[in-house]
Amino acid sequence: MNPYISPALFDFLTELKANNNREWFQENKKRYEHDVKEPLLQFIADFAPVVGEISPAFLAIPKANGGSLFRIYRDTRFSKDKTPYKTHAAIQFRHSAGKDAHAPGFYLHFEPGDIFVGAGVWRPDSQAIRKIRTAIAENAEAWEELLSSEPFATKFEQAGDRLKRPPKGFDADHPLIEELKRKDVFCFTKLSEEDCLGPDILGVVAESLNLPRPYMAFLTTGLDLPF
Repeated sequence: MNPYISPALFDFLTELKANNNREWFQENKKRYEHDVKEPLLQFIADFAPVVGEISPAFLAIPKANGGSLFRIYRDTRFSKDKTPYKTHAAIQFRHSAGKDAHAPGFYLHFEPGDIFVGAGVWRPDSQAIRKIRTAIAENAEAWEELLSSEPFATKFEQAGDRLKRPPKGFDADHPLIEELKRKDVFCFTKLSEEDCLGPDILGVVAESLNLPRPYMAFLTTGLDLPF
């Protein structure tokens, strides 16, 4: 068993999904602190040297507020779903130039039945996605090559929404027009609960996040940011 992720983490999240209300959470807050928050903050702290090896431009900050660990509290201001808590735990190793979750980053998602690691840019703003599309359009061969490279191509897949029509300012006949339609430029690979509970979780995540390194380097450079 590793010191970061235990069955208690998944047990808590499973029960939270069935009892997503403030009263239950307050009664079980100590469990959240002990089984989820504190172990994941320690994971972030211990994983920081690995992040630095992947790229010194990305940061591992062991904090829940303004750091790499996402808060458990949902922002319900503009959502029809008013349940107050997220039913997963998540970590983002964000680019040093980023201010929020929409910045380039490496991502870890822990949820019963849905565990994955990923890399990329989720919901970039209009200026950022235009820069990324321009980089792909002008360097199509390099983008295709990294997407098809092994073992990345076998283990990772891209996710996110696409535009229904070609983006304004880009040739509808471009050979990579489906790539240029992406609203999100993000790739991921699944992990099992057994992977997470094993003694080498640091190594498992390190290996997984090293594979999309060229993918992230391409996107970061396309955004005129250091990698």
